[in-house]
Amino acid sequence: SDNSKPTSRSGAVSHFRHNITTHPLSEHFPNREEGHTQYTLAHPIWNDKELHNVEVTHHAPQDKTEKAAYYTVQLLRLSFDIFSGYKFGTMDEIKWLRRIIFLETVAGVPGMMGAMVRHLTSLRTLQRDYGWIHTLLEEAENERMHLLTALELRKPGKLFRWTIMFTQGFFTNLFFLAYIVSPRFCHRFVGYLEEEAVKTYTRCLAELDAGQLKMWAKMPAPEIAVQYWQLKEDAVMRDVILALRADEAHHRTVNHKFGSMDRSDPNPYKPGE
Repeated sequence: SDNSKPTSRSGAVSHFRHNITTHPLSEHFPNREEGHTQYTLAHPIWNDKELHNVEVTHHAPQDKTEKAAYYTVQLLRLSFDIFSGYKFGTMDEIKWLRRIIFLETVAGVPGMMGAMVRHLTSLRTLQRDYGWIHTLLEEAENERMHLLTALELRKPGKLFRWTIMFTQGFFTNLFFLAYIVSPRFCHRFVGYLEEEAVKTYTRCLAELDAGQLKMWAKMPAPEIAVQYWQLKEDAVMRDVILALRADEAHHRTVNHKFGSMDRSDPNPYKPGE
C-alpha cells in the first residue's frame, strides 16, 4: 500500500542506511576503516640506502625556457619563505606542518594537469600517449599522500582552507594553460620546484637531528605513512620525512628527464618506477 512507501527523500535514505540486509557483493567492497592506501597507484618503496643517500642537486638552466622556469620557482620560493616566516626566525613543528600542508596542496596539481592535457591530446589526435600519463598521475597521487600524512598531525583552520582554495584555483588554471603552451617549461618548473623541496626536507631533517623539533623526535609515524611507504612498525617522524624527501628527489629526476625529452618520446619509467 502507499502507506508503506517513504514519504520523503530523507526517509528513503534513512531506510537504506538502516537496512540490515547484507549485500551479496559486500565482501568485495573494502571497509574504509581497513586502511588508507588500498586504492593507491604503484609507487617506489625506498630502502634505507636510498632514503639516506638523497643529495641536493641542481640542473643548471641551459636556455631561455629553462631560465624562465628556474627564476619563476626562485621568485615563488622567496615570496613564500618571507610570507610564511621560513626565511626568518625558527621553525617549530606547527610551522613545519603548516608549510608542508600548504606546499603539498600545490605540488599535487602539476602531475594531474599534465596527465589531463596529455589524455585529452591523445583523445583529440587519435594517437597514443606512450606512457607519460600514468607517471604523472602517480606523481599527483604521491604528493596528495604527503598531504594526507601531514593532515593526520594538524587540521587547518578556515582561513588556511580559504587560502588553499584561492591558490589552487589560480595555480591550477595557470599551469593548465602553461602545459598546453610549453610542456617543457612545465616539467623544468616542477623539476626546479622539487629541487627546492629536497632542500626544505633536508633542512627539516637537520633540525630534527639537532634536537630543535623535540615533539617529533620520538613521535610514531602516522599509520597512513606506515602503510603507504611500508615503513617498519616502530617508524617515527624522522622516517616519514626521509620518505617525503626521497619522493621529492624522485619527482625532481623524473621531471627534469621529461623536460629534456620530446613530448612524443616513449616514457622510460614503468608503473611504480
